[in-house]
Amino acid sequence: MKKLFLALFTICLLPYFPAQADEGMWLLQLMEEQHLADQMKKQGLQMSINEIYSPHKVSLKDAVGIFGGGCTGEIISGEGLILTNHHCGYDAIQQHSSVEHDYLTDGFWAMSRDEEIPTPGLRFTFIERIEDVTDILEGRIAKQEITETEAFTEAILAPLADSLLTARGYAGKFGYESEVLPFYAGNKFYFFIKKIYSDVRMVAAPPSSVGKFGGETDNWMWPRHTGDFSIFRIYANDQGEPAEYNEKNIPLKTPKHFAISLKGIEDGDYTMVMGFPGSTERYLTASGIQQMMDCDNSPRIRIRTARQEVMKAEMDKSDKVRIQYASKYARSSNYWKNAIGMNKAIVDNKVLEGKKEQEQRFAEFAQKTGNKDYQEVVGRIDEAIKGNSNVRYQWTCLLEAIYSIEFGTPYLIMEQLKEGIETKNDSLINASKEALKESYDGIHNKDYDHEVDRKIAKTLLPLYAEMVPAEQRPSFFETIEKDFGGDYAKYVDALYDKSIFANDKNFEKFLKKPTKKAIEKDLMRQFAESKWQKIYELQAELIQWEDTLLPLYKTYVRGLGEMNAPTPQYPDANFTIRLTYGNVKSYDPADAVHYDYYTTTEGILQKENPDNDEFNVPAKLKELILKKDFGRYAMKNGEMPVCFISTNDITGGNSGSPVINARGELIGAAFDGNWESLSGDISFDNEKQRCICVDIRYVLFIIDKLGGAQHLIDEMTIVE
Repeated sequence: MKKLFLALFTICLLPYFPAQADEGMWLLQLMEEQHLADQMKKQGLQMSINEIYSPHKVSLKDAVGIFGGGCTGEIISGEGLILTNHHCGYDAIQQHSSVEHDYLTDGFWAMSRDEEIPTPGLRFTFIERIEDVTDILEGRIAKQEITETEAFTEAILAPLADSLLTARGYAGKFGYESEVLPFYAGNKFYFFIKKIYSDVRMVAAPPSSVGKFGGETDNWMWPRHTGDFSIFRIYANDQGEPAEYNEKNIPLKTPKHFAISLKGIEDGDYTMVMGFPGSTERYLTASGIQQMMDCDNSPRIRIRTARQEVMKAEMDKSDKVRIQYASKYARSSNYWKNAIGMNKAIVDNKVLEGKKEQEQRFAEFAQKTGNKDYQEVVGRIDEAIKGNSNVRYQWTCLLEAIYSIEFGTPYLIMEQLKEGIETKNDSLINASKEALKESYDGIHNKDYDHEVDRKIAKTLLPLYAEMVPAEQRPSFFETIEKDFGGDYAKYVDALYDKSIFANDKNFEKFLKKPTKKAIEKDLMRQFAESKWQKIYELQAELIQWEDTLLPLYKTYVRGLGEMNAPTPQYPDANFTIRLTYGNVKSYDPADAVHYDYYTTTEGILQKENPDNDEFNVPAKLKELILKKDFGRYAMKNGEMPVCFISTNDITGGNSGSPVINARGELIGAAFDGNWESLSGDISFDNEKQRCICVDIRYVLFIIDKLGGAQHLIDEMTIVE
């Protein structure tokens, strides 16, 4: 299977772009070659590039890793203590929460190592090694062993990564994985060796009234007063190597951890952010941006609005449902609001106009070079984008509306069971029944509520039918019309009441005597098969369009690089380790509006609203603020800082990233971008783009004064 943009149809095409101001997600391995030190030192850097990244010795890079599957974390002690965002640890906090132990509401503080909670499935990943392997891929292309398009595929890159891992002596070692990824739209390829620790335990998390203070209202907004942090710890075997969970595992003795600065920040201070930005598309043509607005963002906004309204109403009725759906709701609403803000910022910041100007400059450059490929490439990209827009719109609607319904049936296992029944193959029958039991338990897990999901389905199915023409829908919609007279509620009730997978009674009855007839008649099996058939159909069409687009992007990106030379270039984000540099900086979002570069706990009290759970303030925190009991974490004027902003270039995946001062000391953790620049993934705004960070002093204050976990503070290296 290709590494495509099929989940959200997002092409990680990794373009060149000219660096301006603090724009740039720089590759660590190219910083020295690109002579970035001069510019970084002009802005205030007080350390060498080799102290930030070195392929041969320990550097800051070795204190940063991937937290879970989509965030960044940093090591803040010599014993494997991880700092990341509260919203990054949210799944784990929710996983361990129950009505009896509601860590989401109350917070969690392990007062000893024995109280640190193992978190199955949670991993922390260090980057062990980075190598340029462009010559290998380009050589194979030149020999016509593979095409330019095939060079992007998993079928080519995965075996190469495996062979290189073996050649470097890591084959068979537990916890080591490898990956080869394209950069600069396939003009460069890099090989990564990853060291992955799978025994990661929850250590501390503030109550959500701190970690999510402001909720969705403040999400993507500044000023901010959110203590968005949580703390975990890596455990390893006695050799310091990755190991599965074991009571005998010990805290990892880390070769590098961040010293923490209590010296504070001033407007203009130098800042760096090191982390794993997920995806940017700053290469897109104007037509590509318009397609993103119309075919991705707009349908996503409409469908998630409807789904979230159902979830929120049910969560408000029940603490059990609130805990079950807390993480699902947070994940959904985050990029729902992002899509709203992005569409608005594209218009407000005149991004389309800027892209058209760039395309005009490129056309003039192409004309001067006489390069026919450059002269034609934008037009050919626009033509392909026009051709695939309907498929892309269908894909978004299908994923957002149909795929997001949790209830389902593993129809392929059902087909396998049917085959066993038809051929009287007892071995196949028994294996299928065991697989069905696992699937049933997977669906009816502790975070699933059948009645909530029923209500979601009743909302989303008719909405999808409004948005997608009949001839483009999955085939089960014909069943709704033919057998249920177009009554979606009646159809959903039949699914959720009568299906084999609907409840324990139905499932156990079927397993006692499975029949071919029961399998074929099961509505949910029909629903699942129809859904997946449509997914595969659209997936195949998207792959065909990508085969057309990839070589075009590679050409365009190469041309942009030549046009902008000799300015250093950076590739688009693809969830690999990057460094951005900038400064602490206030900004003016609109006429007569000025935003200062930091917030304080006074703002928490100003926003407090006991009638709104997004703005509840814990009684103990309120008492500490009123008494100004801030200890050594306060500013010189006695105020307690909460958050600050910088000009660092970040995006999703950077959540939890360390914000580092000129001396390499930790001053905060990045957790958000600002509303005015939500078009930043496709066009960096030099005036308005800001990185929102929780101040490390507020983190320590909450750990110490609110959590009473002084032992964690004692474990850290504090610089005053």
